[in-house]
Order: sequence, then C-alpha cells, then structure tokens
Amino acid sequence: MRTKLLSYNAPKHSGEFSALAAHAPRKHEHMKRQNSRLLHGRSFNSLLRLHYFAFHLAARLRFASMSSSPSLKKSDSDDVLEGTRHNENASNEKGNVAVHFVEDPDLTKQLLKKVDWRLIPVLTLLYLMSYMDRSMIGNARIAGLQDDLALTDLQFNMCLTIFFIPYALLEVPANIMLKLLKPRLWLTIITLLWGAVMTLSGLVDNYSGLLAARFFLGVTEAGFFPAASYILTMWYAKHELQTRMAYFYCAATLAGAFAGLFAYALNLMDGVGGLAGWRWIFIINGLLTVVVGVFIPFIMVDGPEKANYFTPEQKAYFLKRLEVNYSSGGKDKEGFKWKYLKQALSDWKIWLSTLIFWGNTIPGYGFVLILPTTITGLGYSSQQAQLLTVPVYVAALIFVIVCSVLSDRYRKRSPFVIYPYFLSATGFLVLLAMPADRWPGARYGILFLVAIGLYVPLVGVVSWNANNLAGSWKRSIGMALQITIGNLGGVAASNIYLSREAPSYWTGYGVSLAVTVIAIAAGFGLKGLLTVKNKRREMVSEEEVRARYSDKELAELGDESPLFRYVL
Repeated sequence: MRTKLLSYNAPKHSGEFSALAAHAPRKHEHMKRQNSRLLHGRSFNSLLRLHYFAFHLAARLRFASMSSSPSLKKSDSDDVLEGTRHNENASNEKGNVAVHFVEDPDLTKQLLKKVDWRLIPVLTLLYLMSYMDRSMIGNARIAGLQDDLALTDLQFNMCLTIFFIPYALLEVPANIMLKLLKPRLWLTIITLLWGAVMTLSGLVDNYSGLLAARFFLGVTEAGFFPAASYILTMWYAKHELQTRMAYFYCAATLAGAFAGLFAYALNLMDGVGGLAGWRWIFIINGLLTVVVGVFIPFIMVDGPEKANYFTPEQKAYFLKRLEVNYSSGGKDKEGFKWKYLKQALSDWKIWLSTLIFWGNTIPGYGFVLILPTTITGLGYSSQQAQLLTVPVYVAALIFVIVCSVLSDRYRKRSPFVIYPYFLSATGFLVLLAMPADRWPGARYGILFLVAIGLYVPLVGVVSWNANNLAGSWKRSIGMALQITIGNLGGVAASNIYLSREAPSYWTGYGVSLAVTVIAIAAGFGLKGLLTVKNKRREMVSEEEVRARYSDKELAELGDESPLFRYVL
C-alpha cells in the first residue's frame, strides 16, 4: 500500500512552500518550534537529524494504526532525506513515500547572502566589460574614429550592424556549449577572446579592418549574456531571480555612465605613443577585459553542487530548495537532445516574449549608440556630451533596481515589463513633436524618460521568460533563443538613426515608437494567455492529474505539466 508521509498542495505562485504532516500535525508543529530554536544555537547538522526523526516518527505513528502496513524501510527514509524528485510535485520515483521540502527562511537568507557576494559581483563586472566593449564605438566616434578612418555614415552604420549578426545567431549554440562545458571554463574562454579582439580594434587602419574587428567582437561576445542569465537560474528561485538579474544588468546602465567618464579620460591620452585618443579607448578597455578573464577560474564555481563555501548540510539544503522550486535549478539527468531545441522553437511564450524584448533592443541599442551624438546636437562639446550621458544612465539604474525589487516582492512580472514601456513611448513621441533646435534643456530631460522606459523592461522580460520555462535544457535554449531573436533587433537599431537626420532623427524615433507600442500589445497578450492557461489548470485537481500521469511523465512535460503555474 502506498502511504504518503507528507501531503502537498501545488502552490498558485512560484516559490510558495507548504507542508502538512498528514497524520501527526502536533508532532510537525513541535518540530517547527524546535527548528526555530536550533537555528539560534545548534548546528545545521542537528536540524537535519531532527527533520529525519520527525518524518520517521510520523510514519511509524501512521503505520502503527494500520496493521496491514509495513514499517518504514531504510530506502524510504533515504528518499525522505534525498528530497523531492519532481520539484513541486512532491513524490519520489519509487512511489513509496511522498515528501515535501520545509524551507527555513533564516537559513535561506544566510545562504543566499553567501551566493550574492560571490556570484553577482563577478557577473556584474563581466557584463560591465562586455557592454562597454561593444558600445565604446559610439564614444570613439565623437573622439575622431570616423574622421581618422575616413568612414562614410553608411560605412560606420555597417560597422555597427555587423556586430549584431553573429552576436544574435550564435547565442543558442553558445548556451548549448555552456551546458556541455563547465560555466567557469566557458566564461573564461569567451572573455579572453573578446578582450583580445577589443584590444586589436585599436590598431585598425581602414574600414575593412574595423568591419572585421566588429564582426569578431560579435562572435566572441555572443555567449555571455544568455550564459550569465541562465547561470542565475541555477542559483536562485523564481521570486528571487529578477532582483539579482537587475543587479547584474545594472552593469549595462553603469557601463553607459562609466563609459562616458572613462572615454573622457582616455581621450585625454590623444597623442600618447603616437596613437589617437579613440585608439586608446579600444586598447585599454580590451586589456582590462583580458585581465578580468584571467581571474575567472579562481573566482567562480560551476554551480551550487561545487560551492565549497557551503557545508555538506547547507549544500544539500540549498540544492533541494532549488529542486523544489521547479524551474529554477532542477537538474536534468539527460544530456543534450534535439527535442529540447524543438520544444523551444515551438513554444509560443518564447516568441511573444521576443516581441516584448524587441521593445528594448531596437530602440535601446540605437539610443545607446546615438546618445552622445544627440547631446552634442544640443549645443554641447564632445567632452561635455561624454559627461552628460552619465546622469541619464544613473537615473535608469535606480529605476531598474527599484522595479525589480518590487517585482520579486509581489511576484509579478507583467506590470514591471509593460508599464515602463509607456514612459519610453511617451518620450519618443515628445522627441518627434518637439523642435530639435529649441528647448535643449527640456529635450535633454526627455532622454531620462526614454532611458528609464527602455532599461527597466529588459530585466523583467528575461526573468518572465525564464520563470515560465521548465526543464534546464529547455530553459537554457529558450532563454538563448529569446535573446538571439531579440538581439537581431540590434541590426535594425544601428540603421534607423540616420546621420543626415541629426539631431531630429525622425526615422529613429518613429520606428522606436512603433516597436514600443507593439511590445506593449504583446505584453498584454502574453499576460492574458497565461492567465487563461492558469485558470484552466486550476479546474483540475492534483489527484486527477496524478491519476492520469506518472511522476516521470509530469517531469518530462515541464512547463506543460497541469501542475505548473505560470508567473504573471
């Protein structure tokens, strides 16, 4: 006879845990009180023994009341300590004992703090270097690059465009490589390579050389952002992901602010060693990236199971917690199979998320590339323009963090993705309507509105997509696919802001406004469809689902499992 030691109701929101002792509630409550005291005075090892004892005792009480029931076997006890096999569906593969993980908030907070201080700074620094290396060409332009290489506006735009082609197309293969190799090894390889390419970019002498440098920079940087985004899902639960992604993504806004200051300083090296200031912008940035890449093997670990700053008991607890969270750390037993790519390609959620993502990439990449030029068009010198980009990015950074914290706190993604786009849409509309040669102060202020409206949704839409993809292979490929197609928007972005239209940029602002409106519509559409699917799944009880599917089948269904609830 199959006997459940603990029963479990599937949560309506990710990250919500509930456990109920089926036949010994008083014992369970006593256990919880004991756990609270243990946290302040005893080792975590004692806590695990207490959990084991309580589970074992509850089972024996049940079996004692059933003369036909066998005693709890050691294999079953081991299953209790192993934790759940199908994450939110708390039953093991043998089917003898169904258990549920009991989370300890204080211990979780303690362990997450360890992870935060070791993982987030590394990813943030790498993304800072990545974003600066790709976007510094805008700063180099006003420092004399275009004039020194005798580039036409069309040729310069082609140098911007060529970066995004390999950058976008190689992101899915790159995340497959991340899964096949170790994250630490993969990040080391690509960081050293793009640092070397960036350094050599400072030595180009003509259009073809710059074009080749930008192409290979796109090749080598392609793997970083999807890899870093997926790595975060290996460590954090659904309702913790966006805040951490915001800290990591703030490197992009910091890059915008820091790039202006850094480019200003490096441009003062004009003539040093017989090199122009714009060349030093490329060379110094590239060398710094190489230095950072050398240290990656010593400052990163490949996953929670390799974290040597956890005790064995803490590691077991942390891994079990991620496993229970269903889509934020469950580890597939299988290697790569082509079916995972097929699942991602046929998932409508990913394609709608990509449309939303375009609301950031098409206007956003163009905005970054032309911001210094736009500010010089307001009557400021090139050096003043470099400095005046800083407040714009700092304001965006603050809003990214605030909105991400609120999104995780309320466990909602759509409001913090859709509504910020209204700000950027309003900003583009005003820029189109406002005369370019009047009210430079007001026009500069509108740039703040645009930046906030563009930067906030990116973190949210990537987190939203990750939260709603189950199975680590599908999540890895699905996230990379979203970022791949989304970043193809960069190809358009580098060609919609036409130099002959400066500083009005009618085409650029008009296309950006249209794409932003489409992203808003796609956001409401995705939220509506996910709401309908959740309501349909609520109509079917867990008992009915389990009567129809085995645990293995539910695990294979992933986010199509009737017990899975989409994050809205």
